[in-house]
Amino acid sequence: MEVQVFGVQNDADTRKALRFFKERRIRVHFVDFKQRCPSAGELKRFFDRFGEQKLIDRSAKRFAALGLQSSYYGNESWIEIASEEPLVLKMPLVRAGNRLTVGLDESAWKEWAAG
Repeated sequence: MEVQVFGVQNDADTRKALRFFKERRIRVHFVDFKQRCPSAGELKRFFDRFGEQKLIDRSAKRFAALGLQSSYYGNESWIEIASEEPLVLKMPLVRAGNRLTVGLDESAWKEWAAG
């Protein structure tokens, strides 16, 4: 099993996710949003599954800095914004094949590791 973890190194939940998988000797491919922005196609998977309500972190500093507090966009617009400014997303985004999670979701990850 191999997982992809998307986030930033200085985010506590992202570090917890990386540690969770490493402790279970699960191969991890980490994508640091500060070094490489996510592709629109990759984000589309998450937006199709969870929608902007669960993916966009309205309490993020970058969200406020961009002045998005009173903005209401559709998924396509959010994908475009998030691919250029990934720090507006809740982190970590974790993918193992077709299985996806947003944020710290150890119960789902334990199911993945067990099955």
